[in-house]
Amino acid sequence: MVITIEDDVQSLLELLWIREAWQLDPPGAELPPVLVDTPPAIGDALRRSAPIGAWADAWPRVWEQVLHHAGAPRDPGIFDRLQASADGSDERARLLHELVGTSWREEVGDDAITDDAQQWLHAQFERRAALLPAAFEAQPERVALEALIEAWRCGLTTIVEIPCRGTFARRIGPHAILITAESRGDPVRYRGALEAFC
Repeated sequence: MVITIEDDVQSLLELLWIREAWQLDPPGAELPPVLVDTPPAIGDALRRSAPIGAWADAWPRVWEQVLHHAGAPRDPGIFDRLQASADGSDERARLLHELVGTSWREEVGDDAITDDAQQWLHAQFERRAALLPAAFEAQPERVALEALIEAWRCGLTTIVEIPCRGTFARRIGPHAILITAESRGDPVRYRGALEAFC
């Protein structure tokens, strides 16, 4: 049994930062809760000059694309094919896109991604890197092992964790779930999310 934990998907973190820093109110159901580490809001003058409505409308579409890519199974041969492809070729561009997926920049542009975003993303990385791993018996997957095994039997291969508040989990395709760090860290909520996968 192999389960991949994705807790540092930069394109998802970037989207969460954009939503909160720019105070977007995107339409849609099943959107994630707010971030645990709320970034400072973009100033009013900058917000007034930005296409906030268009960004809010685009956000759920880009979120779903990035989310489904984060939860998709990885092709183990992609690196070999990438290395064998010619620099600048259409094949290399296609393989790179398959590897990294879409992004806000690609779909909407980079006007919403300020230096503050880069600082926040770096701080999130530093915070995660500084965390000591839990003892083996205390790791969330070990604590919820029976539910994890059953979810794996139902096709689960990837758990995508986001640093958002509260209880939140949803299936993203046939092989993955999205879950908040808070829910994954709580044995009862984590078991419930894994049981709901089947």
